[in-house]
Amino acid sequence: MENTQISLFNGKNMDGWHARGGASEHAWSAIGNVDLNPDDRKLLIATAGEGIFYNGPTGRTADLYTEYEHGDCELHVEFMVPQGSNSGVYVMGRYEIQILDSWGATELHYGTCGGVYCRWIDNKPVDGVPPRVNASKPPGEWQTYDITFRAPKFDANNNKTANATFVKVVWNGQIVHEDVEVAGVTRGAMLADEAATGPLLLQGDHGPVAYRNVVLTPIDT
Repeated sequence: MENTQISLFNGKNMDGWHARGGASEHAWSAIGNVDLNPDDRKLLIATAGEGIFYNGPTGRTADLYTEYEHGDCELHVEFMVPQGSNSGVYVMGRYEIQILDSWGATELHYGTCGGVYCRWIDNKPVDGVPPRVNASKPPGEWQTYDITFRAPKFDANNNKTANATFVKVVWNGQIVHEDVEVAGVTRGAMLADEAATGPLLLQGDHGPVAYRNVVLTPIDT
C-alpha cells in the first residue's frame, strides 16, 4: 500500500496554517503569480490568483505553521526568494533547512541555502552542516527541496533513543545531504522540546519569500 501524499496548501487560501506566536493577523496570502519587483530586486511583486502563497510585499511577517503534524516523511517544497532574502523550512517546527539567496556563493556553511542550520547553545552556534554543493538558482527563479526526514524516536518513558535525521536532502536535483543527524532543535525553532511529531513551519520574518507545491508524504515505520 502506497503512502498518501498530503498537499499542505490548498492553492486558494491559508486554511490549515497559523501564525507563530498566536498573531491574529499575518500578511501571508494566496496569489497567482510572483516575480522580482522591477523597481527593487530585493522585493517580490505578486498578481492575484491561485496556486502560490507568499509573505506579503514587505516580507516581514509572522512565521507560518501547519495544523497538520507529521513524523517520518518525504517533503517536497518549491520556493522563490528575491535578491538577498532569507527564509527557512523547519521540519516538525524544530529542524531547519536554510533558505537564502545564495546565488554565486563559493564559501558554503550551515547558513548557506541548503544548509542544515546550527543549534544555539550558551549563545554560541553548535553543529550545523553546509550543503555539499551550491545548487542555488538566481533570485526570482523557482527552486525545489525534496527532503526525506526521520523523526527522533523515544522509548516508553519518553527517553530519546534516536536523533532526528535528514536521511536525504535534494536541492534543485542535487543531493546536498545524506544521513545527517540533528542532536537537538536548531536555532529559531518554534518548539524547544523534541517530540515524535510536529508541524511544518515556514519562516516569514526574514525577508520576502514565495512557496508553492508544498507536499508531504508520511512514511510508515
